[in-house]
Amino acid sequence: MRKLGFATTLFAALAFGSAAHAQSAEGLTKALHIYDNYRVVSNITYLTANNWDAKLDVYQARDAKAPNPTLIYFHGGGWTQGSKEAASLTFLPFLDMGWNVVNVEYRLAKVSLAPAAVQDALCALRWVYRNGKDYNVDTGRLVLMGNSAGGHLALTTGMIPASAALDSLCPGTEDLKVAAIINWYGITDVNELLAGPNVRNYAVTWLGGMANRDAIAKRVSPLTYVRAGLPPIISIQGDADPTVPYPQNVRLHQALDNAGVRNTFVTVPGGKHGGFTDAEMAKAYAEIRGFLDKQNIVRLTAN
Repeated sequence: MRKLGFATTLFAALAFGSAAHAQSAEGLTKALHIYDNYRVVSNITYLTANNWDAKLDVYQARDAKAPNPTLIYFHGGGWTQGSKEAASLTFLPFLDMGWNVVNVEYRLAKVSLAPAAVQDALCALRWVYRNGKDYNVDTGRLVLMGNSAGGHLALTTGMIPASAALDSLCPGTEDLKVAAIINWYGITDVNELLAGPNVRNYAVTWLGGMANRDAIAKRVSPLTYVRAGLPPIISIQGDADPTVPYPQNVRLHQALDNAGVRNTFVTVPGGKHGGFTDAEMAKAYAEIRGFLDKQNIVRLTAN
């Protein structure tokens, strides 16, 4: 398997680093070399809703000889902003490991309010199930990942049961199981962000002025769906995060423990909302590597 070390450093320098981590010519050259190892199919429409085409990009490893482990990635931005294109460096470590990647866009608040983004993410997963064989995807080794609001969508996509009927825009009989979820500082309790000391404008914007917004917020909160039998979950968050309250992921970790769900919680001491140092990113990815090893999703090699 490909090694993780370079990708971790480049990830930190290009995606999450401060201005001091300049995009060096050497780093960009290596990144371009990694991308050269992939066939990229861009802007595939996986769902049309509200007269808006939801699209995704597929990065397929050129040298894969058998169905490949695949990351499904959701960008952040508080459900109100962001784009899949702007997030493409975020999943570079997985490209460096030879995985396939499916990079998903979804309806933002300006197109449609909650629960639209959650519905779209579930439909993206169903699309992968239905079309993955065309891209050498191993549906038995699907891993969901996202940052911030994308972390929330990774959680909801892997946790929401069919009985919640949030996949009504793309009904089907597939059992939408995933092998694991990687949650980077995602929201776990949307209701908490709508009022009171932890109110956040992005959450208020996403729910809008709906009369039943509290019920919808609960319906799209990962903490609502904690139960036995969920896929393994690893969460990473700084304990000084000003954007997503750190206790939300503490509560998720405790609830998963109580339900007997395999999970790991990585705290970045003093860490904010991303922007972690190279050393912090290296530690986080070492934890992710060990986590994936324990789940027997894929064996990775370290430097």
